[in-house]
Amino acid sequence: MKKWNFSRLESNNIVYFKIPSFEKSGLVKHCFTSRIGGISNKPYNSLNLGINTMDKKENILKNYELICKALKINIKNLVISDQVHKDNILVVEEKYKGNGLINDRCFNEIDALITNKKCIPLVTLYADCVPIFILDTKRKIIALAHSGWRGTVKKIGKKVIYRMINDFGTKPNDCIVGIGPSIGKCCYEVDDYVIDRFKDNYKNTKDFIEDKGKGKYLLDLWNANKVSLIEAGVPSNNIIISNICTQCNNDIFFSYRAENGKTGRMAAILQLI
Repeated sequence: MKKWNFSRLESNNIVYFKIPSFEKSGLVKHCFTSRIGGISNKPYNSLNLGINTMDKKENILKNYELICKALKINIKNLVISDQVHKDNILVVEEKYKGNGLINDRCFNEIDALITNKKCIPLVTLYADCVPIFILDTKRKIIALAHSGWRGTVKKIGKKVIYRMINDFGTKPNDCIVGIGPSIGKCCYEVDDYVIDRFKDNYKNTKDFIEDKGKGKYLLDLWNANKVSLIEAGVPSNNIIISNICTQCNNDIFFSYRAENGKTGRMAAILQLI
């Protein structure tokens, strides 16, 4: 088993994970949640943060209250993405505070969020897809990207870095990146259709695709996303892969594949302080 590169923490029975380099920066509050410590019942047991799941809305809201209390962030300021497996990016301003939970969203089809505003927690949701945490330590810009296989084909992580460069003057060398808990290559078997999309968009796929024969492949979304981030100029040493597979650790995390689609959602949460 690979060493886990995210730190596991617990507060009032809520289990969550942090990126050591992000914590060391002193610039952000952040976490990737687990399924442990909430109030939702099966199949959403228990810390379900999936606002579009069929879980009771009052349970989801209570779960948000619990994690916000643990992180000491203001639930009224949360901005939650509207994920559709595309590569659209929103730069979050003050006017978006509360969008997605407290207030209706005034944006659609957004899989990545960027901000330079303090005290606005960005939130993206997961149950196997890859969470990408980005922190520009010099200009104090943060971003979250939701990257399933479609987002990874579209190189959403690379596009977020480019947007940070264009809008805020970010230098990729100043960025640290965390690739969070998600389905690992060990569990992620795909077919020719998916692999062909990657071969259309990546020059070299040998570092993240293993041919199992008979039209079946193992796909390493962690390293595919790392490749696209390196293409954007982020140094390899600045990219931390959690090495935590959500399907292998279904007792700790929700997993869409392991639970045949009927499950809750974890959250990536990132806020400037």
